[in-house]
Amino acid sequence: MATPSQHDLRKDLRALMASNRCYYTASTFDPMSARIAADIGFEVGILGGSVASLQVLAAPDFALITLSEFTEQATRIGRVARLPIIADADHGYGNALNVMRTVTELERAGVAALTIEDTLLPAKYGHKSTDLISLEEAVGKIEAALDARIDPVMSIFARTNAGQLSIEDTIARVKAYQAAGADGICVVGIRDFEHLEQISQHLSIPLMLVAYDNPELRDRERLAANGVRIVVNGHAAYFAAIKATYDCLRAQRGIAEGTLSASELSTRYSTLEENREWAVRFMDVHD
Repeated sequence: MATPSQHDLRKDLRALMASNRCYYTASTFDPMSARIAADIGFEVGILGGSVASLQVLAAPDFALITLSEFTEQATRIGRVARLPIIADADHGYGNALNVMRTVTELERAGVAALTIEDTLLPAKYGHKSTDLISLEEAVGKIEAALDARIDPVMSIFARTNAGQLSIEDTIARVKAYQAAGADGICVVGIRDFEHLEQISQHLSIPLMLVAYDNPELRDRERLAANGVRIVVNGHAAYFAAIKATYDCLRAQRGIAEGTLSASELSTRYSTLEENREWAVRFMDVHD
């Protein structure tokens, strides 16, 4: 089977967004996982920033991975992907000008869409890693991303965290991002359908939810009726790969099968604890 062009994959994603259905993403963290996801019928994949950070650096999701490192992984996937890939581009790796560079690099890498979030990253001294930038700066980033795009069918999603904001502030942000020209809105922290409906009624562009298998948001038809076209339910495939690697290597060494879960393994073998300690010592960050 021939690999589709990157432009055609972007058009495929646009068609999904224009439909009246809701699609779950596959966690596609390397070329092989992207090929598997397409072969078994997933319509769209996502390269998560947290997963890329673990895979490339064994580092937690503390905005430590650089644009070049993330782009290299996206390029490997984009070269052979047979389904559209959404890139979690974090905060765009800096200010509005950095966002433009991010769009340029990831477009060349072959992604079908990318998300730009309004989180204050990396966290500043004394700030939590969940603080948000001003609405004005966030709008400027979305406008810059759109201006940097060459292929008009590549999608730019503006991402915000509804769990950190009042409903009034969330609505103000998503409406502003829509007015700025975003192709879709990506929202984290939706609690339930009532929360979703309060937000979705103000939007005419597609919604993407980062839901992490929230049991309150499992009705796919109801999600679709509220404009949700894409749902990210986490990255279980990558963590299963960590677990499989651990168990396989233990077996090769003649060691009994381990009892640690995938999440416990990712904590044990990543640099999470070191980075937490450094954040407290050098940045006065206490999450």
